[in-house]
Amino acid sequence: MRNHSYSPIDHLIVNFDQALRTLAGRPLVTGRANPADDREEAELSEAEKAESARLMRVNHAGEVAAQALYQGQALTARLENVRDRMERAAEEENDHLDWCEKRINELDGHVSYLNPLWYAGSFAIGAVAGVLGDKWSLGFVAETEKQVIKHLDGHLQTLSASDQKSRAIIEQMKIDEAHHGAEAKRAGGVELPQPAKELMKVVSKVMTGSAYWL
Repeated sequence: MRNHSYSPIDHLIVNFDQALRTLAGRPLVTGRANPADDREEAELSEAEKAESARLMRVNHAGEVAAQALYQGQALTARLENVRDRMERAAEEENDHLDWCEKRINELDGHVSYLNPLWYAGSFAIGAVAGVLGDKWSLGFVAETEKQVIKHLDGHLQTLSASDQKSRAIIEQMKIDEAHHGAEAKRAGGVELPQPAKELMKVVSKVMTGSAYWL
């Protein structure tokens, strides 16, 4: 995917392919082992199973949005090294997509029906962030990952202690998100204004609240 000879049209085609793969449940993964594979499946009550499925659906929707954000930012990034960072992060987010969807299926749940909406909106936001400049785009990544980690911490508190498979996935996601955020800061990301942070929180609440039920 990271090919410096790509033309703008090539990048558009790649992004369209990524969108189809993301929404169709066929993301290009890195080949990392699923962290839930070595955990035993617990006997969950129907209520616990339903709650786990909803929470993993929210996480999956968040990863759809993250994938779109990174793709949008990579499309409009001005520096090649910034574009490469965005595309590498997007590849690792694909692992999260794959792990979350597999867990949702194991829990007899379904992914969010609103995923196309999350993707389109997040891609547009990412592209705008990239247009504003690489330092702001990277700062947006750092703040996004910071908020995502808090969101994942909340899920770990809500999930049944017995659901070790879902917990293993979320714990690895936290590690990866922290790495992406730290990388964005090291690459020159700047602190976002407080109003921007608050707006991001509002948008996140709308998305997670909707994905929980739909």
